[in-house]
Amino acid sequence: MRLSKNFSLKEMIKSNTALRLGIKNDPNKDVVRNIQILVLKILQPLRDKLGPIRINSGYRSENLNKAIGGSGISQHCKGQAADLNIMIKGKSN
Repeated sequence: MRLSKNFSLKEMIKSNTALRLGIKNDPNKDVVRNIQILVLKILQPLRDKLGPIRINSGYRSENLNKAIGGSGISQHCKGQAADLNIMIKGKSN
């Protein structure tokens, strides 16, 4: 599912840890809506202004969040947060 010009739902829910541990990381429709808002209001404008962005961690199911030792009140579990790297002139920051 395409969320914006440069972001897809797939990249916002991708987790190598979830794949490795066999943890489902599928958001419900309310979480998908939150992810869409995050992308449209924050991430795509950042991308448009600064250039390529790599999402390191987007949505995390509660089980995935527990597996990585995330906060019990993490906004990642609501689809309202993303850890990212901004690529500036070919360098990761």
